[in-house]
Amino acid sequence: MKHPRLTIAIAPDAFKGALSAAHVAAVLADGLRAGLPGARFRLIPMADGGEGTVDAWAAATGATRCRARVHDPLGRPILAGYARDTRRRTAVIEMAAASGLPLLAADERNPLLTSTRGTGELIRHALDHGARRLLIGIGGSATNDGGVGMAAALGVRLLDRHGRDLPPGGGALLRLHRIDDTGLDPRLRHTELEVACDVTNPLCGRNGASAVYGPQKGATPSQVRTLDTALARLAAVVGAARPDLANLAEAAGAGAAGGLGYGLMIFGGARLGRGVEYVAKAVRLAQRLRGCDLVVTGEGRLDGQTVNGKTPVGVAAVAQRLGIPVIAICGCLGDGYEAVHAAGIDAVFPVAHGLFDPAHPARGARARIRACAVEVSRLLAVKLISDGRRGTRRL
Repeated sequence: MKHPRLTIAIAPDAFKGALSAAHVAAVLADGLRAGLPGARFRLIPMADGGEGTVDAWAAATGATRCRARVHDPLGRPILAGYARDTRRRTAVIEMAAASGLPLLAADERNPLLTSTRGTGELIRHALDHGARRLLIGIGGSATNDGGVGMAAALGVRLLDRHGRDLPPGGGALLRLHRIDDTGLDPRLRHTELEVACDVTNPLCGRNGASAVYGPQKGATPSQVRTLDTALARLAAVVGAARPDLANLAEAAGAGAAGGLGYGLMIFGGARLGRGVEYVAKAVRLAQRLRGCDLVVTGEGRLDGQTVNGKTPVGVAAVAQRLGIPVIAICGCLGDGYEAVHAAGIDAVFPVAHGLFDPAHPARGARARIRACAVEVSRLLAVKLISDGRRGTRRL
């Protein structure tokens, strides 16, 4: 049975470690088409400031993909990509492309040493090519240096009490005595920086960057304490020199990406916001959802943290305002996932089934996602047939 008038928007995030958002959207459309022949699909790959942010923005705007020679978290030369729209003088950067955890082997993770230098080099490359508005996604970091590596790449000097430059890494901030920002790239004063992040942690303390995210970057309990003290030292030096900036260490998101959120505010005057909202605006999500009968979203893992600004609830918020029902298809479910129902997601379907190797989530991902979408499409077809018999047609 065909449903030629049915229009479905597919707006997922990436299934991290498995498929990009664009690939997930295409597979979902293929599966849904099986039970809903004749339906129309609008594919809108999404992101929330982490992996896929550049892809989503570039696909929506036709921006140019660029590559720059930068340094990875341990100072090794690499090529990192970002997207640039010359006409709008805008660039979108994912810090993970230059300073992300996937760039390191498991035994290389050490936030005492890792640096955001490469992220600063990407910013400088964008400025060199005319960008005066930057959207920076700061998910997936390998760093805990408060953004000083980024700042150093843009001309800031971090000095010890003997006037010597500090080495890279969050641990070196214990010896920070003075910040010399006279060499900071002057173009930043005329550049709008927006930071897309999906966490609200402050810089320091029990809920700060080091305590919450340091362990996943390789920090031991003693290193977590060292890193937290080091970031507190950074905040103290900044506050002593600039009392007007003293409260920024407590700002929501200051602790994002090991304090890169703080560094971007301090050195770049950046505004921090929910990544999914920036992406939704960039891809004109509300306009593209108008006229749809259903929205299908999703991500790799749906759990209690999803409601804290992740892509599925960001998409659902827009759909709710337009009165469109929302289904989420995800890789797996975690504790507290039920909270997404109150956030506008009407039903949730996990794709995990059969033999599954969590160490290699990409294996079989395409088939699992498609199979789940097929079953969802069959359920929707039953609903439409039932409504047709009663003379109604609302999903």
